[in-house]
Amino acid sequence: MSLSKSLSDSHQHKFARPKLPWTVRLCVSVISAVIDAACRPSGIASRRLIHYLDYQTPPNPNKVKNSVSSIDVSLDVSRNLWFRVYSPSNSQLLPVLIFFHGGGFSFLSTASLGYDMLCRNFAFKLPAIVVSVNYRLAPEHRYPSQYNDGFDVVKFLDENATVLPQNADLSRCFLAGDSAGANLAHHVAVRACKTELRTMKVIGLVSLQPFFGGEERTKSEAQLVAPSSLLVSVPRTDWCWKAFLPKGSNRDHAAANVSGPNAEDIAGLDFPATMVVVGGFDPLKDWQKRYYEWLRKSGKEASLIEYPNMIHAFYIFPNLPEASQLVMQIKHFMAKCSSSSKVLSSSESGTLSAAPNHQASP
Repeated sequence: MSLSKSLSDSHQHKFARPKLPWTVRLCVSVISAVIDAACRPSGIASRRLIHYLDYQTPPNPNKVKNSVSSIDVSLDVSRNLWFRVYSPSNSQLLPVLIFFHGGGFSFLSTASLGYDMLCRNFAFKLPAIVVSVNYRLAPEHRYPSQYNDGFDVVKFLDENATVLPQNADLSRCFLAGDSAGANLAHHVAVRACKTELRTMKVIGLVSLQPFFGGEERTKSEAQLVAPSSLLVSVPRTDWCWKAFLPKGSNRDHAAANVSGPNAEDIAGLDFPATMVVVGGFDPLKDWQKRYYEWLRKSGKEASLIEYPNMIHAFYIFPNLPEASQLVMQIKHFMAKCSSSSKVLSSSESGTLSAAPNHQASP
């Protein structure tokens, strides 16, 4: 069935909108309108327009804010490659969470207000040393620029642990990201599996509503078609893929369709345990579930957590109860991975059989 036919059929039924506070609905509508205006048909992103919406926050190295301080570390000025380190007021040894922000590979940054608040919250509540990576954006910088930037930060931290607080435990390192950042985190994890790291050990991957796709139009893409209330829509994702992927390629490129016909085989890699988070009102949810299923079929430990009433990027809105629930789910996942890693390290044989776990919806 064609997309136009599917969309037409779906409009014959009343769209079941997510039950969200009016403040969240208003915010999503405004963001959606600005994104649509910024995504020019020519493939150019209007940075000036996005600037009015994307409030940038500075670090707070000398003042603790909400029990967390932060500093910026620059790697390569020519690439605008830098990261922000969030340190909670906690002296105990803490895991390190390397986070990649979303934005369709084309928008937002580590300094964006929403991501600064999110990472600060992660640092305080998990707790963890959070490293939020600022990478190059499309369409000015296409694939694989973002993946190169992300992995360069991983290698830098592995070789320069002293840039982190003394209580940062790189033997308990997690990669994490949301939307396009979760896509980036996956591909960085694959590279890390193929690299002999000195001090860092990646033991988990937190994939928040990952941005994957393909030439096929899934059922969720066809049915969830109210763009002003969902933040994500097919036209927007198509624009982002076209801006990011190599010219002349399609959405079945391995960067987008990680479980598709051109997918890289990870069966032989020591891929970290992965937590995949899905929202019931996210048009990308079918691709996200396929990712989870593909990980399981590849013999990897993976858990799936679904929030049935949530839209894409719901965790950016701190007043939603589900946003707080998600942090607790991540905390539980990290504790489980840390425990398993500790057992593995102390095991004489160095092996442990762990069955993949499918977690129920909260």
